[in-house]
Amino acid sequence: MTTIYDIAKKAGYSPTTVSKVFNNYTDVSAQTRQTILQVAKELGYLPNAHARTLTTKKSWTIGVLFVESSGIGMQHPFFSAVIESFKQVAVSKGYALMFISKDVGGNKSGYLENCKIRGVDGVVVILSDYEDPYFQELLDSDIPCVILDYVTSQAHTVYSDNHEGSLLAVEYLHSLGHRRIAHISGGMNTFAGSNRVQGYEMAMASLALERQESYIVHSTYYSIESGYAAMMGLLDLPDRPTAVFAAGDHLALGAMRAAKERGLSIPKDLSIVGFDNIELSQYITPALTTIAQDTVLMGHEAAEILIRSIDDPSLVLESVVLPVNLVIRDSCGYVTDAT
Repeated sequence: MTTIYDIAKKAGYSPTTVSKVFNNYTDVSAQTRQTILQVAKELGYLPNAHARTLTTKKSWTIGVLFVESSGIGMQHPFFSAVIESFKQVAVSKGYALMFISKDVGGNKSGYLENCKIRGVDGVVVILSDYEDPYFQELLDSDIPCVILDYVTSQAHTVYSDNHEGSLLAVEYLHSLGHRRIAHISGGMNTFAGSNRVQGYEMAMASLALERQESYIVHSTYYSIESGYAAMMGLLDLPDRPTAVFAAGDHLALGAMRAAKERGLSIPKDLSIVGFDNIELSQYITPALTTIAQDTVLMGHEAAEILIRSIDDPSLVLESVVLPVNLVIRDSCGYVTDAT
């Protein structure tokens, strides 16, 4: 394996100067820095956090690979809450977090190369596209990973019981007398989205309710705008639904806005259930009935599992399914006409 002494010998500088370059000291000229980095690249050297790594064989850094398609990013309250919970556990055990991208030094590379250059000990993954070949490259490596909201036999996984959540939502609406129940999905291209559609269909079948294709609207993103557009489409149907189960709270908020613009009263004219239990859901009017995911438990479990696998690479892969629960608020009401 290439060392800083190999680079120093070929570049014509002292090992101390080479070390200063990799540790971003400012008392090294731009020309010297460029020469050393070029030699390091030619020799295939991947710098990391030297001092602590040499003694513990760890960088004490965990990579965070977070890419979601809506563009909301860390502003999404669900994901930010999960990462915050993950961070609290990781920091308490001496780890720092570092966000991972495909860009290294302004050059396109890949997640795996970025992880190697940063010398991370493990990676927590939240992706909207798990078919990404760069992600697969990381998955095929020996870097410990824990993946949220996904299932694979190649890594540890932690996710909520999406099927059960959908069942709870539909059964609750059914108990209020609703029979024409629609579903606004987050799209079939995500693990959670496809699972929640499946759960909705399973619930409808178990309750002997007719499954109408027009009552299932697939959104592209879990956004308020997508929920608004989907709801407008449902309201244009000749036999509109009396209740809607949305696969995310942002979708539900958009659906509520659309219904109100059409002059409908919630829950008198239309009942709506969301999924996530984001903080905002309890403060809107009417307060949103929703399926709650335990963001604190999800982040905690993911961190504990990943750190265990860093300490013991032979650890048997774990797949943890977290329970969900129905939070009843004000956005759902009874119907007298159940036909």
